[in-house]
Amino acid sequence: MRRITTPPRNNWQQAVEQLGFGFHTTNVPYWDESAYYSFTMDEVLRIEEATAQLWELCILAVQHAIDNKLYSLFHIPEAFIPYLERTWNEDHPSIYGRFDLCYKDGQVKLLEFNADTPTSLYEAGIVQWFWLQDFDASKDQFNSIHEKLIEHWRFLHAYLYPGVLHFSCLKETLEDLSNTEYLRDCAMQAGISTKLLFIDDIGWDKDRKQFVDREEWPVKNLFKLYPWEWLATDEFGPNILTAANRPFLIEPAWKMILSNKALLPLLWELFPGHPCLLPAYFESGHLTDYVKKPILSREGANIDIYTGDGLVARTGGEYGEEGFVYQQFFPLPDFGEHYPVIGSWVIGQQPAGMGIREANTLVTDNLSRFVPHLIEG
Repeated sequence: MRRITTPPRNNWQQAVEQLGFGFHTTNVPYWDESAYYSFTMDEVLRIEEATAQLWELCILAVQHAIDNKLYSLFHIPEAFIPYLERTWNEDHPSIYGRFDLCYKDGQVKLLEFNADTPTSLYEAGIVQWFWLQDFDASKDQFNSIHEKLIEHWRFLHAYLYPGVLHFSCLKETLEDLSNTEYLRDCAMQAGISTKLLFIDDIGWDKDRKQFVDREEWPVKNLFKLYPWEWLATDEFGPNILTAANRPFLIEPAWKMILSNKALLPLLWELFPGHPCLLPAYFESGHLTDYVKKPILSREGANIDIYTGDGLVARTGGEYGEEGFVYQQFFPLPDFGEHYPVIGSWVIGQQPAGMGIREANTLVTDNLSRFVPHLIEG
């Protein structure tokens, strides 16, 4: 794995905007093609194999959590437990998940699992692929995300109720809208009838006991780019449990277990010593060098890093009310104060590709950049 600096394309802003990638720059650059990461095929195969193994471990962990009623560890609202169990027992399928991995010295280690919302999916599946076509079309990427998404939407079609699949995210969130529209486009290519419906515009018909769209049509199938932990505590969230038409939601409710960092100590308890896992616990006393993480948090918020010398890094934020986990500190590789995290995607239960985000600190946060990659040889 090498980080190689390279001149950006002269028209790169126009090139990515033509793909519908409108959030390439905010107050700081997000898309960064002034460098790329180069991998050998052996390295890619190692990451791909680790991704497949981790997905298998996660599925076993969900079953264990459900069998042993471990919901309190995950702070899952009690009212949602029967519904969560139903989505698992009825085998409601998952489309995607992103393992955040550290790859260093030939080792692949799980840092956490972004299992619910598809942050950086569009950049990984589309934007970096078109960068490669301009940069060197003779090279390849670890990237079959787009093809696997369309293939899995075709598979998932059979699970949906007849009619429209609504795609939903919050208004005025360009990144969320871009990812939602990308997934919607893949679903349409798979032959699914779709409709965009912002979360803010979903109504509740109390007489029919159904969610409805702006035209008062029932919402029977819903893709939501909206975290389950928010949905479960929103005013209208509990209506999911009483809706007469039992709407089909994507991602399914059983992903509440996987999108929670309480998963990390559970995995270590179930599979101690697994080469892709780092020791993780619900108490800090087991480790000298560790990262303290809220079980529910986003974008690197409220992270503390401790070594034998004490606190070495801390990020702010508003998370932590539900509790913390403590994971062994495994420093990211340092490419001249560029610290990359590999986001390895599972689509339809198969490894599908990766995207790389890098920051100038050891904590990957909302200021991290997306950097493309390629395979040499």
